Amino acid sequence: MGKWRDRTGALDIQRGTPFGDEIAAKSAERVWRLIMRPHPESELSRRNFVLTAAAAGLASFAIRPRSSLAAIVRTDVASLPAYGNGTLPSGIRSRTVSDLNGLDVHLLESGFDPAGRPAVLLLHGFPELAYSWRKVMLPLAAAGYHVMDPDRRGFGRTTGWDDAYDGDLDPFGSLNQVRDALALVSAFGYRSVSAVVGHDLGSRIAAWCSLIRPDVFRSVVMMSAPFPGPPTLPFNSADHTKPNASAEMSSGKTIDEQLAALDPPRKYYQRYYTTRAANADMQNAPQGLHAFLRAYYHVKSADWKQNNPFPLKANTAEERAKMPTYYVMDLDKGMAETVASQMPSASEIAACKWLTEDELRVYAAEYARTGFQGGLQVYRTYFDSKLIAELRLFSDRTIDVPSCFIAGKSDWGVYQTPGALETMRSRVCTEMRGVHLIEGAGHWVQQEQPERVSELLVQFLKEHASRDDKT
Repeated sequence: MGKWRDRTGALDIQRGTPFGDEIAAKSAERVWRLIMRPHPESELSRRNFVLTAAAAGLASFAIRPRSSLAAIVRTDVASLPAYGNGTLPSGIRSRTVSDLNGLDVHLLESGFDPAGRPAVLLLHGFPELAYSWRKVMLPLAAAGYHVMDPDRRGFGRTTGWDDAYDGDLDPFGSLNQVRDALALVSAFGYRSVSAVVGHDLGSRIAAWCSLIRPDVFRSVVMMSAPFPGPPTLPFNSADHTKPNASAEMSSGKTIDEQLAALDPPRKYYQRYYTTRAANADMQNAPQGLHAFLRAYYHVKSADWKQNNPFPLKANTAEERAKMPTYYVMDLDKGMAETVASQMPSASEIAACKWLTEDELRVYAAEYARTGFQGGLQVYRTYFDSKLIAELRLFSDRTIDVPSCFIAGKSDWGVYQTPGALETMRSRVCTEMRGVHLIEGAGHWVQQEQPERVSELLVQFLKEHASRDDKT
């Protein structure tokens, strides 16, 4: 008797039960109609195919709707308008490199001339693009570095990824995204890079890069999202019938169930991002995509004066509910509705020099074309049991290259996972060289305070990063 679960988690079918066997048989019938019926010369009879497929568990493939089949993004990037809406600083170029771990990778570059400079790799977050690093690229180039800044898998003008909600999540997992980074570095002829720098979702991947391949990624800067280390394996559990219960299960309920039981009911934004509805909610926001992004960037920045973050005492619903609703949302609202009430005024928009309307149009144009699902797939991997199990291969491994953490002082992202910052600083990173919380910045630290971020990055590279990395 076997068990299988569809990728969305909506179905959990036990073969060997009347209901499970019926579903398996019906699903195998669908496969036969799709694959075998166009080939009447086949010696495999319909009955034998259905019986064999049902017994083998092929229903897990067949039960998915046709939309689950790969929807590979193959945009003709050359036909799109010039990247950046005329806002890219001189000295930054846009280009595409083909066939890197199955992708055609669009990236921004600075410091590419003369050839042979040591390299720095930048990895953006969500909902961002390579464009998000535009204000720090030239200072890094002026310090002597070749700066490589890709649109990551699932984002912008990088193509070759699957944007179907029901598609395979494996390519968006952390290990494959390390392969993406490694392929890009190798394509440019580097055996190693001086540093990998990641923001938000990119912070996590930068951490994994330096943990898994410290020979290639010789130092790491994580920004806005502390890395708490690899998922752990049960320890000293052989003589126990059950591992010790986690803190969130001490009440008998998961953290999601605890949040939903609050008054008013709440939900964690990352769980919302795993839902089928999230992409359309944001891409087709009632207020319009441009307005949605303006409100989203505003409410997570230092411009929103209610952002006064502090460490949470425990991973409980009551503690998490202290965070703003863009992190712990009202249960009955999507993100578009959540941020709509915090839309900045016309005067506030005009005063926003770190993200002008012309710059915001770059994001709006790209996300109008691609949607958000590529980035949302990454959040879904955080809850995928198979991909989590793969990462346990590195249980208790530490980051042993020079490391640094940078974030905005007004960024709740620093504290959204209780204890993560201290765990990263005291245990995970054995060569932590500094934790910097920057005044006047929220979550978009490298855009809100690019001068200070550039200064810290150049200082870190000068003092701690190896420069011997070109073939």
